Amino acid sequence: MKGIIFTEFLEMLDEKFDPELTERIIEKANLPSGGAYTTTGTYDHTELVALVVELSKETEIGITDLVRTYGFYLFGRFVRGYPRFFSGIKDSFTFIEGVEEVVHAEVRKLYAEAKPPTISASRKGDNQLEVIYESERCLGDAAHGLILGCLDYFKEEVEVERENVDDDSGKKVRFLLTRAA
Repeated sequence: MKGIIFTEFLEMLDEKFDPELTERIIEKANLPSGGAYTTTGTYDHTELVALVVELSKETEIGITDLVRTYGFYLFGRFVRGYPRFFSGIKDSFTFIEGVEEVVHAEVRKLYAEAKPPTISASRKGDNQLEVIYESERCLGDAAHGLILGCLDYFKEEVEVERENVDDDSGKKVRFLLTRAA
């Protein structure tokens, strides 16, 4: 997993909690990297899981809520850091439909070893979009938060239904997005 995912997570902790908590979490997680991440480095996703588990213990906030909150936060950071991906995009459905072909294609071009999740999106009518998230990293909650962040960014009222596919691991998740009529 690319280091930017880790560095942004730690930034979120510093912002939403405090730097002392961030340091405590890193220490308690006993990470192979020692918690020293670069945005372009590659790290095992289990380190992120360990950080979230320790954060949950420290804050008594559920893991699902923490990961979803992180996804929401991360979307905002992507908007600020990569404005070219949003240029000319007028709504959330159009953006989400382009994630695989535009955003993830760019990630793969820049970082040959990167393995972003697979995102497939298909319209089910003018006001519905089906989104399928798939990843061995089982971060369906982060995908959910990213979707919520996207809806917030485009200021759209959209109902989000979520269904785990195959099992409850978060490895494959189906989202049905329905715009308010």
